[in-house]
Amino acid sequence: MRIEEDIKLGFKDVLIRPKRSTLKSRSQVDLIRSFSFKHSSSFWSGIPIIAANMDTIGTFRMVQSLSTFNILTAVHKYYSFQEWKSFINSSSQDVLNHVIVSIGTSNADFLKIKKIFSLSSDLKFICIDVANGYSEHVVSFLKSVRFFFPDKIICTGNVVTGEMVEELILAGADIVKVGIGPGSVCTTRVKTGVGYPQLSAIIECADAAHGLGGQIISDGGCTVSGDIAKAFGGGADFVMLGGMLSGHNECEGEIIEEKSKKYMLFYGMSSISAMNRYTGHIARYRASEGKTVKIPFRGSIDATIRDILGGLRSSCTYVGAEKLKELTKRTTFIRVTEQENCIFNTFK
Repeated sequence: MRIEEDIKLGFKDVLIRPKRSTLKSRSQVDLIRSFSFKHSSSFWSGIPIIAANMDTIGTFRMVQSLSTFNILTAVHKYYSFQEWKSFINSSSQDVLNHVIVSIGTSNADFLKIKKIFSLSSDLKFICIDVANGYSEHVVSFLKSVRFFFPDKIICTGNVVTGEMVEELILAGADIVKVGIGPGSVCTTRVKTGVGYPQLSAIIECADAAHGLGGQIISDGGCTVSGDIAKAFGGGADFVMLGGMLSGHNECEGEIIEEKSKKYMLFYGMSSISAMNRYTGHIARYRASEGKTVKIPFRGSIDATIRDILGGLRSSCTYVGAEKLKELTKRTTFIRVTEQENCIFNTFK
């Protein structure tokens, strides 16, 4: 046993210090980034925000909506091959350019993804979707996927430490997903005692990934657009959102009505709700590591996305970053003990 004494930080522990800016308007900020990758020869250009591969978030309807904003969707791994076939046959090339195909690590998952990618050469992204990226099985599975798909953009995770980021990149990952326990409906940290404050995880993992020519996704922990700016400021190349995108038309959560108000159920993918839905039971060796919550129904995703992007542009103007890529170079974090004056929050 050992103890690390240095302080680790989450989004709530810092603010971004403003800097002199020559920008006259938020409209001057360019949120588009262009990426090349370590292993794949493919290129991708767009706004590097990703809808999470949760079954109520990473939906085909979400792809259709977010692709119009040049934003990615990590489609969840529970759609059948026939559902994929129908979606791909009815979608243009630009829509498919914003799709990340998620899979687990079983032989059946491998066979399924081979069939999915045989349907269209426009699909570029694969996400190996597991909660614990520290398993040797994940590394060996990643190597197999890379061997079979030498030119696809492959991301995997989840991890929170630099040495494992390096191992995954050297094993064939282009992008590593970073985050254990920060999600709004994740209970891993309280159920297992395992985790890492998200901002410090981003900073340390980005440093490791960029040193090898790889990239990272910050997965989880963002509750407001300011957190997204902090993630990018800390070095994240992509930011994945779940809870911030929940409760919309494009989601596939169950809608319930209470006292004339509509709500949508949103749950973690290791929750009792998810396990009951996809396996019919909770395995005797497992515990639930997620919760189910009611989200006020919010209608179309468009207004939420415009608000998020507007906040991110404003962040860039405060530090003089004309392009999103410049944000991390112009970010100085200051430690704080408060984020917001909450005096009137009870009147919402």
